[in-house]
Amino acid sequence: MCGIVGFFDPGAQTPAGRLAEITASMTEVIKHRGPDDTGVWTDETVGVALGFRRLAILDLSPAGHQPMVSSDGRYVIVFNGEVYNFAHLRGLLLERGHSFRGTSDTEVMLAAISEWGILKAVQQFNGMFAFALWDRQEKTLALVRDRLGIKPLYYGWVNGVFMFASELKALRAFPGFDAPINRDALGLYFRHNYIPAPYSIYTGVNKLQPGVILTLPVGARQTAFNQQVYWSVRQVAEAGIERPFEGCDQDAVSELDALLKESVRLRMVADVPLGAFLSGGIDSSMVVALMQAQSNMPVQTFTIGFHEEEYNEARFASEIADYLGTKHTEHYLKADEVLKIIPDLAGLYDEPFGDASQAPTLLVSKLARQHVTVSLSGDGGDELFAGYDHYGRANQVWRWLGWAPNNLRHAAASGIKGAAGLLGGQKATRRARRLGDVLGNEDFVSYYKNHTSQWKNHKGIVEGGGDLPTPYTDKALRPQFDDRLNTMMYLDQTTYLPDDILVKVDRASMGVSLEARVPLLDDHRVIEFAWRLPLSMKVRGGVRKWLLRQVLYQYVPPSLVERPKMGFSVPVGDWLRGGLRQWAGDLLDESRLKQGGYFNAQAVSEMWRSHVRGEQNWSHDLWNVIMFQAWHDHLR
Repeated sequence: MCGIVGFFDPGAQTPAGRLAEITASMTEVIKHRGPDDTGVWTDETVGVALGFRRLAILDLSPAGHQPMVSSDGRYVIVFNGEVYNFAHLRGLLLERGHSFRGTSDTEVMLAAISEWGILKAVQQFNGMFAFALWDRQEKTLALVRDRLGIKPLYYGWVNGVFMFASELKALRAFPGFDAPINRDALGLYFRHNYIPAPYSIYTGVNKLQPGVILTLPVGARQTAFNQQVYWSVRQVAEAGIERPFEGCDQDAVSELDALLKESVRLRMVADVPLGAFLSGGIDSSMVVALMQAQSNMPVQTFTIGFHEEEYNEARFASEIADYLGTKHTEHYLKADEVLKIIPDLAGLYDEPFGDASQAPTLLVSKLARQHVTVSLSGDGGDELFAGYDHYGRANQVWRWLGWAPNNLRHAAASGIKGAAGLLGGQKATRRARRLGDVLGNEDFVSYYKNHTSQWKNHKGIVEGGGDLPTPYTDKALRPQFDDRLNTMMYLDQTTYLPDDILVKVDRASMGVSLEARVPLLDDHRVIEFAWRLPLSMKVRGGVRKWLLRQVLYQYVPPSLVERPKMGFSVPVGDWLRGGLRQWAGDLLDESRLKQGGYFNAQAVSEMWRSHVRGEQNWSHDLWNVIMFQAWHDHLR
């Protein structure tokens, strides 16, 4: 696990003698992603530079150093991530006459690309990865991102130079970096709590979409991208629904068990200490159970606890750890410990990010890093196996209301919203407006977008922000499923999962130089199998993640995991009225907001005063503004 940077200056604006110096300065700002080694490679004749920071996981010797040149001298690579099936690929390549200097997956990747070409090679990679490949023969730069977007990769043209990096802060380190804030993307941030790919907070800088190979030939102009999709959730979903799993329940349990066991086994390969996050929920318990079943030693597990019982899952994790016999470490957070790290989050996440569970995610990563260098995580079970409670609520609401014709629903919505202000009490008014919002949606996808949105109407708060197409708003970006449950899972797998959950885990773990592996997600065979399953194997008798539970019950008694879903949430509302009040109040000062020019300052200030007085909990809405303000301050 590492950090990568680079740039391509076809106009030769950068003095040749400074290519290495600039690249080194870009890598320096992301050294947390790779504290063990650094490297730079340049070709001054064409203006190409590649930089690397290494967190040594496999082949700790100098043979794993990057940038790495292929044995035939044609390709140069910088690579962030892990290709877990490298041993299998290495065997195939040895049979074809390749030889290897070391034991890293990077060297196997280069040999695979030399043997099969980049497309066929990438299609065989099982893992999480973002890499840049310079082809010295064809004078072409390629950027590649893994299938689900687990590893980050930003890119764009800035002042005539094409640049890329694992994090935005590395791009900002390029001399003369100048990109305006994208107000349309800021609007998406307020709706979703995150900025979805391909957009970033900067105009002209994008996130590479998951499952895409982007190529740029030498001499290219700023519009000369070639993007090739080598894998997509859409293709997998459509294929899985067209050719569903036809076995019985026990067949499905056996196949999923074998798939997950193999995925976990591959992700336990490391030349450094390894452990797992354990919340006590279905997904993390599954990962830990499969780890312990395949280990001769107690697996190291890590849990963060809260003293507020409504947020605390640590006691459940402890019970699971005791049953499985893991070497368990838990840490109960004190309020001042949490509050101390929050002002630093904006710099760590490097882009406005409004999921408040970023704080405990960072702290559990810090806890794990004291003991291990790699930690497995259970992320992905909810999105793959229909685990979210709100899936059922959203489905039921639309079943009640969606039958009516649009014109009738819109008329009812207008009437209810118009009468909302006449109702007595804030609670009744809010409920009426929420009902009006539901009735006013054009279709189920529009309803689900609003159902999952933080800000239903971000245009009322973001000055000058418009709309950008996403799978929620552009039908061309999503398949047309007959079933609402499949629709919700697809939308979450292509937006919320890669751009919120996986961003949260990547930045928190890499911020403390910890590699986080996600065996439910970075093995594409698990995702492909999940889409073949009939919905009756995901939800049965009101039980969500039904099939996943049946696999887990082979390792852990149901009594240890069957309880209401809690999620990884935090008491941010109390924090803002308590220990964070001064810090947040400074960021939300009305004159400061007006000076910034990004928000409706009066509206934000009224929400802040209402929250502090305890009239209404605006914490989640305000958190978006606070984290943007903190991020913007961090740039100064």
